[in-house]
Amino acid sequence: MAIVLGPNQYGKAEVRVVAVDRSESSHELVDLNVSTALRGDFAAAHTAGDNAHVLTTDAQKNTVFAFARDGVGSPEAFGLRLARHLAGSYDWITGARVAVESYGWERIAVGGQPHEHAFRRPGGEVRTAVVTADGDDVHVLAGLTDLVVLKTTGSEFWGFPRDRYTTLAETRDRVLATAVTARWRYTSADLDWSGVYDGVRTTLLETFAATHSLALQQTLYAMGEAVLERFGDVAEVRMSMPNRHHFLQDLSAYGLDNTPGPDGAVVYHADDRPYGLIEGSVLRDDVPPAEVAWLGTPGFC
Repeated sequence: MAIVLGPNQYGKAEVRVVAVDRSESSHELVDLNVSTALRGDFAAAHTAGDNAHVLTTDAQKNTVFAFARDGVGSPEAFGLRLARHLAGSYDWITGARVAVESYGWERIAVGGQPHEHAFRRPGGEVRTAVVTADGDDVHVLAGLTDLVVLKTTGSEFWGFPRDRYTTLAETRDRVLATAVTARWRYTSADLDWSGVYDGVRTTLLETFAATHSLALQQTLYAMGEAVLERFGDVAEVRMSMPNRHHFLQDLSAYGLDNTPGPDGAVVYHADDRPYGLIEGSVLRDDVPPAEVAWLGTPGFC
């Protein structure tokens, strides 16, 4: 029997970069969290402590800041520049993975007008991009996390099997809420990144709203299917959607009815845990898979 080194990578995690463009009176703000990882011939560093092939994580961090000084652009474009540079920096580096989280900021309105240099962070939604340079191949994943959506009607859940442990009642009308984490893989590394991203995000939201849901699984598939139908440059969509349950609150102890209807507000108890976790992929069957693009990206089946 022999003991050998298995798959490995290393890099700099969570480099926080804020870039402010002051070239105009109305400033532009970009807020990123960037993580890099390199793949290649690093066996000697593991087995013998020989660092001759180790591009330091400090150098990787400094590269992120230096590249940001030249302008960031979209998360996908910035990740592509970094990944191609890092993967081509030395012969023994065969691949690079760059993950980017982009935090959105909105201008504060003053007197009904957007302020030129004052901003606010809206909600918890984060735009993401993961770029993998693997030899001559480059793969781009775009996505978002914590896109919280809710429907006050237009959702049912019934017809499920019952056993001795089943207590959940069937319903033909319920609140449906979830926090969407979605990532989609492009077939090309040469696109209008922001334009496609905005279109995919809009499609996800519109489909969630328009789909009369019989299960969150059905909604997930409909959202992914709509993206693939509208965007030929998207090869697959993977989504993770925790079910943020809303249960009718029992008000009978107070002599109050709490039945959904047109006669007033209905009161729910929002339960954040435990929760059903629905995950799935929607893909084109005529596009080759690219699992290397997903390595190191957890949270999906």
